[in-house]
Amino acid sequence: MRVVFAGTPEPAVPSLRRLIESEGHEVVGVVTRPDAVAGRGRKVTRSPIGRLADEHGIPVFTPRRPSEPEFIEQLTELAPDCCPVVAYGALLPESVLDIPRHGWINLHFSLLPAWRGAAPVQAAILAGDEITGASTFRIEKGLDTGPVYGMITEKIRVTDTAGDLLARLADSGAHLLESTLDGVEAGALQAVPQSLDGISYAPKVDPEAGHIRWDQPALAISRRIRAVTPAPGAWTEVDGKRLKLAPVELIEENLPERSIEIRKTGVYIGTATTAVRLTEVQPQGKRMMPALDWARGARLQPGAVVE
Repeated sequence: MRVVFAGTPEPAVPSLRRLIESEGHEVVGVVTRPDAVAGRGRKVTRSPIGRLADEHGIPVFTPRRPSEPEFIEQLTELAPDCCPVVAYGALLPESVLDIPRHGWINLHFSLLPAWRGAAPVQAAILAGDEITGASTFRIEKGLDTGPVYGMITEKIRVTDTAGDLLARLADSGAHLLESTLDGVEAGALQAVPQSLDGISYAPKVDPEAGHIRWDQPALAISRRIRAVTPAPGAWTEVDGKRLKLAPVELIEENLPERSIEIRKTGVYIGTATTAVRLTEVQPQGKRMMPALDWARGARLQPGAVVE
């Protein structure tokens, strides 16, 4: 099939790479979000998908909105049979959905209809789900509501961050997406409407979601930190200064809520239940470091607490 691939961030790269290497499909174009300012140097940077397409000489389209007449004309001229989508980052208008004869097929990192929306991996970890996965479905007007072609499952490990889990799903999902396109092209695969039971939503995770509330149970705190790692990142405040947090360890010991206790074995913080031990932290303007190194240099006053 002639395909135009739509995607933007790193988790979309395994799928595009697999389709480029596929013998059964030809990637005739790539759609990605416009180049954006990123990093400490504030340089204009190409998206990971854009860079991969450039390396292979594939035409790249970066419309600010997919509804732009110029982009619709370009897509129509390419005459794709199908448009696979992985984390593109923009809503597709009806005016472009009907251009490819097999429609737009999305790889979504959840077991639909669970966790429709922008942050399904983060939501699954935060909720304490034991199993998640990925789904391929045909995009329609609603938010992740289209009929499903296939699914794979993935166990969520107790130490998984969102980054860890998403990396595994991106790899296994690339296989699912390719096999879905194979089945659609052969006429051997039909999409099945999603169940009306078990619908849940995963809205975009903003930086404030990473602000840890120490009046919650230790397990909930641990899940939240893992869910927002590596982005947007978990954080707390000590002496009015922001402190970024790596995943913590659960400790079977009680400490006063929000209190900080420094020992030879580490830095401990009290929660609504049992304590947690900090592993690594990142003070403002510095790199990640062992929590004990930070605590020794911070010269915390007796009775210091996290906010």
